[in-house]
Amino acid sequence: MTLPAAGSLRPARTETHALDLGEVTLQDRDRTRPYLLLHGGGGVATMTGFADLLAERTHSRVLLPTHPGFGGTPKADGLTDVTALARMYVSLLDELGLTDVTVIGNSFGGWLAAEIALLKSPRVSGAVLINAIGIEVEGHPLTDISGLAPAEIRAHSFHDPSKAPVPPSGGGTGPSPDVRALVGYAGPAMTDPALAARLGEIELPVHVIWGESDGIVDPEYGKAYAAAIPMSVFTLLPRTGHLPQVETPEELLGALLDLGNH
Repeated sequence: MTLPAAGSLRPARTETHALDLGEVTLQDRDRTRPYLLLHGGGGVATMTGFADLLAERTHSRVLLPTHPGFGGTPKADGLTDVTALARMYVSLLDELGLTDVTVIGNSFGGWLAAEIALLKSPRVSGAVLINAIGIEVEGHPLTDISGLAPAEIRAHSFHDPSKAPVPPSGGGTGPSPDVRALVGYAGPAMTDPALAARLGEIELPVHVIWGESDGIVDPEYGKAYAAAIPMSVFTLLPRTGHLPQVETPEELLGALLDLGNH
């Protein structure tokens, strides 16, 4: 199959289906734009509500995987870093036969979205990085969450901590299994010293969106992220922390759709 250029509409497909009463030749003009949503260290639950909102408002196909190792899912031995996980998701898009995919990721998922963009798959036409981590910015380090309890992580993650979801009971103290899985991919520093320079190789349009009250990675970090990507636009969301899709989902969706209309 010949794939269209990134960002273009998918061409009509002509297929022949063998049915009980004979064959039918079918032209299929599918204009449903697919999105791949990638969650951060808080797990898939931090993206579920926004996935519903995005699908309902845009009538798009929204894919929301659970990263292997999160939520009690198995993790293959070969998934040792962020790049390996990015390759797995590109293989998933190949398996599903999708094109014109927009990859949207928050926090660790934003780093993962950047790595997917760097793989230059013709199936991906754009990326949205929401409060992404992964680069090193002098004077603006990431808050080290590896030794923090889930309640402490939530306090750094919200402009208004009262909007944080109620944590599941019986979680105990110390890093959650999801945080341990996160460290397994990203390393204890949760950065790649070479990533900022590599971002200059991205050839896709990228929208970098940041909550102004982020206590994990501040807005100056986000501006540095955007500055490292050639075709990027930066948007700052007021009264929003590290998880815009949870704290201000309507504002996040508005930012996504406003830019898409320009």
